[in-house]
Amino acid sequence: MSEIKIYRIIGNYNKNHRKYLFRKEVRALKEEDALEKVISQITSIGIYRRQINIQEVNEITLDESQDYLIRELSE
Repeated sequence: MSEIKIYRIIGNYNKNHRKYLFRKEVRALKEEDALEKVISQITSIGIYRRQINIQEVNEITLDESQDYLIRELSE
């Protein structure tokens, strides 16, 4: 059976000639699922997929997570 992992995704996007950095933590079974979840969250504010640049995708442990909701759901 698969185990749910925690991923930290760091990247940036351009909006109105400004560059915005984002850092998201999500729970997913695979890296591809985590990436798709983050991209869908960002595109919901009117950003196109081509405007998003993903810099790194890392699997992290529960202790490294900074998101309170992720920590509570994972315990």
